[in-house]
Amino acid sequence: MAVDADTRAYLDSLAGLPGIEALPVDEVRAATEASAPKLFGPVDEVASTEDRAVPGPNGPIRIRIYRPAGVEGVLPGLVYFHGGGWVIGSIDTHDGVARALCARTPCVVVSVDYRLAPEHRFPAAVDDAWAATAWFYERANELMVDQEKVAVGRDSAGGNLAAVVARRARDSGLPLVHQLLIYPVCDYDLDTESYQANADGYGLTRAAMNAFWDHYLGESGDGFDPDASPLRSDDLSGVAPAFVLTVEHDPLCDEGEAFARGLEGAGVPVALSRYTGVVHGLIRMPGTMARGDEALDECAGALRGAFGG
Repeated sequence: MAVDADTRAYLDSLAGLPGIEALPVDEVRAATEASAPKLFGPVDEVASTEDRAVPGPNGPIRIRIYRPAGVEGVLPGLVYFHGGGWVIGSIDTHDGVARALCARTPCVVVSVDYRLAPEHRFPAAVDDAWAATAWFYERANELMVDQEKVAVGRDSAGGNLAAVVARRARDSGLPLVHQLLIYPVCDYDLDTESYQANADGYGLTRAAMNAFWDHYLGESGDGFDPDASPLRSDDLSGVAPAFVLTVEHDPLCDEGEAFARGLEGAGVPVALSRYTGVVHGLIRMPGTMARGDEALDECAGALRGAFGG
């Protein structure tokens, strides 16, 4: 299916620009930070936000806690890992998404500024994501969060981290109720059909993903380690139920859907939703692509269902 009109206008705006793999990492990070507010557009109202630093395996991890407006008492909680190929992005670039999920679910959201590559290579991001999740669970009472209603989630590389954390949670006895995986990176395989069909011209390119993986793994990281490629896990049984959202014109489409099938085959309740005519990055660009708002609503609905609301 061809891309829709909003997506075509967005892609046309990128025409002639160099690929992110050709630019210095600092330049790409700065451009991502600068463009995020316009891409997202108006943000949802929340009652409060609070920035904190929590203990991590290599020093403090910055987090931002969002509380929804208009609801009181103990609430469900979502630990949220931003996307950006483990290299770019922050809790600021994905602030609009965190606010939307907080307000529309509603739930307490803790957004995590995990360490980025190439300064901090695999498994630094995984270790930070797990540390922040364990901290959140342990502090649930203090944060007015129901320990029995804690989920993890996010998009792209953040979805990758959420899937790995869900497996660690199973192995550690931490009872997550849900994993929200939005076009997640699930496998170190750049030769799937969706990689071939969407290698260029749809925003996220095969060359960019290759660069992200190189930054993340360095020379010594194993891309087929299940903590890098959750699709390679020998056993997915017993992990938290999942909602997996994929988009048609995305190199990552096939691996996200393969991961959903893997969960289902392991007996894990999973729902899969594919958006046609759109591209990777949809949910952080509702100011540019109207269907991004629809996708955010569906994600919030999946969380409500998981939390029993």
